[in-house]
Amino acid sequence: MRLRALLDTDALGLRLLGGEDELDRTVRGVMTTDLRDPSRYLSGGELVLTGLAWRRDAADSEPFVRILSQAGVAALAAGEAELGDVPDDLVAACVRHRLPLFAVHESVAFATITEHVVRQVSGERAGDLAAVVDRHRRMMTSGPAGGGPDVVLDLLGSDLDLRAWVLSPAGRLIAGPKVAGPALPAEVCAKLAGEHLAAVRTGRRGPHRVLVGSTTYSLFPIRSWGHRGPAAGAARAPQGTRDVRESVLSDWLLAVEADAGDWPEERLDLVHGVTQLIAVERDRRDASRTVRRRLAQEVLELVQTGAAPAEVAARLRVAAPVLLPGLGAAPHWQVVVARVEWADSALEGGPVAQSLLEEILVDPQSTGPEPSDRIAVAHTGDEAIALVPLPAVGGEHDGSDSGIVADTLLTAVREPLAAGLDGDGRVTLGVSAAVHSAEGLRGALEEARHARRVAAARPGLVCAAGHQELASHVLLLPFVPDDVRRAFTARLLDPLRDYDQRHRAELIPTLEAFLECDGSWTRCASRLHLHVNTLRYRVGRIEQLTSRDLSRLEDKLDFFLALRMS
Repeated sequence: MRLRALLDTDALGLRLLGGEDELDRTVRGVMTTDLRDPSRYLSGGELVLTGLAWRRDAADSEPFVRILSQAGVAALAAGEAELGDVPDDLVAACVRHRLPLFAVHESVAFATITEHVVRQVSGERAGDLAAVVDRHRRMMTSGPAGGGPDVVLDLLGSDLDLRAWVLSPAGRLIAGPKVAGPALPAEVCAKLAGEHLAAVRTGRRGPHRVLVGSTTYSLFPIRSWGHRGPAAGAARAPQGTRDVRESVLSDWLLAVEADAGDWPEERLDLVHGVTQLIAVERDRRDASRTVRRRLAQEVLELVQTGAAPAEVAARLRVAAPVLLPGLGAAPHWQVVVARVEWADSALEGGPVAQSLLEEILVDPQSTGPEPSDRIAVAHTGDEAIALVPLPAVGGEHDGSDSGIVADTLLTAVREPLAAGLDGDGRVTLGVSAAVHSAEGLRGALEEARHARRVAAARPGLVCAAGHQELASHVLLLPFVPDDVRRAFTARLLDPLRDYDQRHRAELIPTLEAFLECDGSWTRCASRLHLHVNTLRYRVGRIEQLTSRDLSRLEDKLDFFLALRMS
């Protein structure tokens, strides 16, 4: 389609600010971004939509427009919701680079423009797939009865003879064709997910071609979308406006059984349009997690602040129907704690770990997104905490490990996630035992957190530990009598407190940071803004005053318990 056709569509609300002589340019696709440098995602011919969140001052416009021009985009459309009018410096930069510029009225959602362009481009280039895209767009907007991504994959198979699957970053099958044909084996799903994550981390532009056995697959990213604009339904832009690591461990991918290297540009553009539609559906399903996240956050805050069990139980009674609709009996619960850490990065780990847990805490053999609707995940600081209900059978739980098992979880996700971490990150997971009441949740949380610390002490990029590996006193920690707590903490911490009071040595804060950094000298020194030698001196003084050895897991555990009980 031509740029000038966009101006003829009143519903798009576009106003031309510059580039009248370039309106015969051809639009081959559409991309929404607030990245300062979106070049890795551009292939040329796109209409680029932006909410201007990348712009801090007038000097930012020139490099942004220069990047778009060098990538060969067709035009830029800037939303007015963020800053009101489009800044003059952006208009001037577009004039210098002969890049047509449109203003998008704040009442118009970027999704409206995206869907219009996808339909028009598809219709002009391949009428058969345009019907597929349009049918699926209507299905997705008509609610759950539409069938979700599975339907468009069936249509790809029937109309274009393409077999395709939607996969999670951990290799779980989200959606696949229902038509006849062999299922995609779990090991192939994991292999494809790992290859995709590795390609994304190295900055290679998709689609990524992978040979598994004698079959070639082409992998297309499905960018995670987030809401921007003044109200729900406003313009959407990809998550991760600065760092690909913000979404690499949670974004879906489309795997097509074909070699896209042999495809004409028209077919590539059309499949990219399909990924955009699936991304809209992903956005909708992410939005549905808002209530579950809020419930998890409320329960977590009550548990951590020592609220009365009756108050926690009341909140759980509210949560159970949301997480398990139609369930008569209150379920048992498990707690899973995760932390994602990146080397030499100030990237906040909590939201990344939250998205990751929402993707991986589902049986990899199950299909579809519905099982994830029974998981509520909150994040606090650098960790994410999942509240996982376990349905009781006949009103009673059988007491077995029928829930999440750390070793099984680790086996399912280790290979693909390690590829996504790319050597500069770690994922550590801790899994609690099942508990049957509000009184047990605090112990389960402490148990899962300690299990994660045990996992963090092990080598490897992806590690997990479960409650079976912990001593029973960890589970019972919240119920230790106060006098026992005081005696235990006094023996370990009073010598350090006395020394800190006399010398202002900050041994207690140093000990806390050292344990939180899992004994990493480099990370701990960086967190405390100390030289490593200074840190070693302080740890040595702690060991001297307490006659303990912080290289031993047992002594680390004692200090950890003492700090948590103090």
